[in-house]
Amino acid sequence: MTSPEELYRTIRLIRRFEERSMELAGSGDIVSGIHPCIGQEAVAAGMCAALRPDDILLSTHRGHGHFLAKGTEPGVLLAEMLGRYEGMDHGRGGSFHPSDFAHNIYNATGTVGHSVAIAAGVAWSAQQGGTGQVVLCFFGDGAVSQGALLEGLNLAGLWQLPVVYVCENNQYATTLPASAAIAGTITGRGEAFGIPSEQLDGQDVQTVLDAGRRAVERARTGGGPSLLQIDTYRYFGHHTFEFKVRLNYRPDGELEQWQQRDPLLLAGARLAEDVRAAIDAEVEDCLAGAVEFALAGRRLDPAEAQDYTFTDDLAPRAGVSA
Repeated sequence: MTSPEELYRTIRLIRRFEERSMELAGSGDIVSGIHPCIGQEAVAAGMCAALRPDDILLSTHRGHGHFLAKGTEPGVLLAEMLGRYEGMDHGRGGSFHPSDFAHNIYNATGTVGHSVAIAAGVAWSAQQGGTGQVVLCFFGDGAVSQGALLEGLNLAGLWQLPVVYVCENNQYATTLPASAAIAGTITGRGEAFGIPSEQLDGQDVQTVLDAGRRAVERARTGGGPSLLQIDTYRYFGHHTFEFKVRLNYRPDGELEQWQQRDPLLLAGARLAEDVRAAIDAEVEDCLAGAVEFALAGRRLDPAEAQDYTFTDDLAPRAGVSA
């Protein structure tokens, strides 16, 4: 069982990681900027706590929290975002397209919605191989009308694949409100393909964990896919670029209303003050070391640009002729 202390630590780690990352983006050390997930931490913490280590994760462009919750070392992730060789993809994935095969995180797709179709293929492979693995696939509300997403849901429902689809509904696709972009409902997408679908509160990590466990258990025991619409909110802009352009698209008072149910405060309220303070201090020490490690990493040489792009020793699958 995952303890309240563990859940709080994950949320706190994601929050402070993103805050430190925004600082590094502001200083130019992260040259691409980032898509911060501050406000959405309970979704990653709760869903990933429902997984086994060998379960497979597909993330998004707003995925740092997913990686940390699945077990990626903060220093290694930060090195990747800084374009350092010590990152898990040797600096080639960056903030937008990282992967971490050591923790069964296959990718973070920068193109919206395509991870749903990829997840169907990965889940089919796990099903055919009898591995017992479950695939967890995140996507945002901006993806729900994308064609590849609908095709992926169709295959998952048709073949009863062991996949859990999670829509992190943070209310905005860049600056477009979900209410202005989605005909019907998000859960209705899953229901149309016979996929059990559920809408839930994404600010309470225990609520997320409970729903995640039910969906993962269904997938693992042959019950097929699930779709969870987890309602949450990002407290900062779509991208750190917004700090420069200062877009104004949120109604007055909306941010403050969501901040009253900050997932960090809700999770922290379940702990004694001294326990919470000890976890906070441990997280600060962890991230101080992560930043130091990442900044000290080796910058890539342009001469290495083609490294890891091609292979000449990829073995075909057993039983398949070359």
